[in-house]
Amino acid sequence: MTLSPVMRDTMLAIVPSLRAYAMSLSGNFDRADDLVQETLLHALAKIDLFEPGTNMLAWLFTILRNVFLSECRKNGRELQDSDGIYAQSLKSQPEQYGRVEFQNFRVELDRLPAGQREALILVGALGFSYDEVAAILNCPAGTVKSRVSRARMQLAERLSIADVADFGPDRVMRAVFSSAAHQSGARRAELGA
Repeated sequence: MTLSPVMRDTMLAIVPSLRAYAMSLSGNFDRADDLVQETLLHALAKIDLFEPGTNMLAWLFTILRNVFLSECRKNGRELQDSDGIYAQSLKSQPEQYGRVEFQNFRVELDRLPAGQREALILVGALGFSYDEVAAILNCPAGTVKSRVSRARMQLAERLSIADVADFGPDRVMRAVFSSAAHQSGARRAELGA
């Protein structure tokens, strides 16, 4: 089978998602780009194995994951940045509260076991269904659900998230906003009277 223009366009449309997934696996922009390139080369070489009408996104994600795991085995180690030192060297220090929260989230995400982190990213960040992730990871959907649930619980515990109200400004900042709104309302009432 040859690569049709429709298949080519579909593959090209998937590249940003492949890059995001590769980045989540490798933690390095250059390595992520190399993984995507290697994935596309493998896919093009084996395009005759792709069954038209099936999920090309899942097929390419499976290839990318297999390329990554093969590299890890070949290198004899998995490149992770669990302590965040390498990631910090790539970025400037956060200057806003949201960036600090995101950095804390990223550190805690990296501390999750690899299987849980991978399942959570595929389901939560990339929007795959449990069944699609099960196909990508070659495991039962129940295992994927369990990994995602455990990952979410660990992140919530480590980030001290009890409910939705814990997102955004902390209690002190909410009190400041509330006080400022109250004072502004009182001042408008005085001016209007």
